[in-house]
Amino acid sequence: VWRLGNDFPSSSYNLQTTPEQVMGLTDVIQISAGADFSLALKSDGTVWTWGKNNYGQLGDGTTTNRSAPVQVNGLSGVIQVSAGGNHSLALKSDGTVWAWGHNYYGQLGDGTFTNRTTPVQVSGLSVIVQVSAGEDHSLIIKSDGTVWAWGYNSSGELGDGTTMGRIIPVQVGGLSGIIQVSAGWCYSLALKSDGTTWACGSNNYGQLGDGTTMNRTTPVQVSGISGIIQVSSGWNYSLTLKSDGTVWTWGDNYYGQLGDGEKANQKLPLMIQSYMEQINSGTNYSLALKSDGTAWAWGNNNYGQLGDDTTVSRSSPAQVIGLSGIIQVSVGSESSYSSYGHALALKSDGTVWAWGSNSCGQLGDGTATDRFTPVQVSGLSGVIQVNASGCHS
Repeated sequence: VWRLGNDFPSSSYNLQTTPEQVMGLTDVIQISAGADFSLALKSDGTVWTWGKNNYGQLGDGTTTNRSAPVQVNGLSGVIQVSAGGNHSLALKSDGTVWAWGHNYYGQLGDGTFTNRTTPVQVSGLSVIVQVSAGEDHSLIIKSDGTVWAWGYNSSGELGDGTTMGRIIPVQVGGLSGIIQVSAGWCYSLALKSDGTTWACGSNNYGQLGDGTTMNRTTPVQVSGISGIIQVSSGWNYSLTLKSDGTVWTWGDNYYGQLGDGEKANQKLPLMIQSYMEQINSGTNYSLALKSDGTAWAWGNNNYGQLGDDTTVSRSSPAQVIGLSGIIQVSVGSESSYSSYGHALALKSDGTVWAWGSNSCGQLGDGTATDRFTPVQVSGLSGVIQVNASGCHS
């Protein structure tokens, strides 16, 4: 793992001109990016973090920003991590969930509103198989296929039939057989083993896909689609991937992020593309991976995050220039803590390529220059997973 320039530039905004190796980190098997901080999971089950730490989101017992990795205190046996807006989740091999960082809305699930600078166990949870940290709420799947949620709930995104915030986990009503969850901007998506998609929370743009703009405090089935194998929640819009390789989308379309060639919001799913193997939605722009290893992008392009050598927003998918052999794509998250846009792609040879906003050096090419076509992230090879968000990667 390599640190992509100085994490916190001085007041003169001097950036490190070449990437520095992230000190002391080897055998990393997963990375996850929050608003302005990063998590790395090592093969020995320890978690390492660096970046912004104003809420204790680095988990090292302080609120001191770190430009080099520090070990999260007291965690071992971790098998999955997820970085949210300003809080972090970790899933241990014993099925317990641990959280630290910002807790103003109870998103740590420990029964308090107290920020935590070291991990605390999420109350009452065991035998967990997936965690997903949103901006201010959290979702998990239990081994029995039920979904549990906690944190911010102003729009019903916790799915418990109320708009009351929760400081300990509550079961999302009426869901079972769930195999994937995705926490979006004030709403949630869940994928059932039967290939149906369910949603709850904010629906002002039709992002729940039930044909209305009515918020839902319990999950409703997304209308008219089945055979889904992946869900991805963005900033007020949703993407799903079907087993036949078609991509279906709905919700906010101001920037053309639905990819249907128009800019009208959609309250019901519509098909926009085929022959895709992976989808990823972010802050008003999207990426998809085709079976031939090419990457395609659409939506907002103010920082060149579509990778088509322009800053022109696109309402239909356009191929990312100069990339082939791609096996994973990732876009910056839907967090309101960051307004920038960048994207990452992982190639089959283990190299990582990046484009879009580079104000914080998040493209890792030794500059602070925005890039409208992909550049290789210096010094990275043998990578097995990428994740992008905010001002870092």
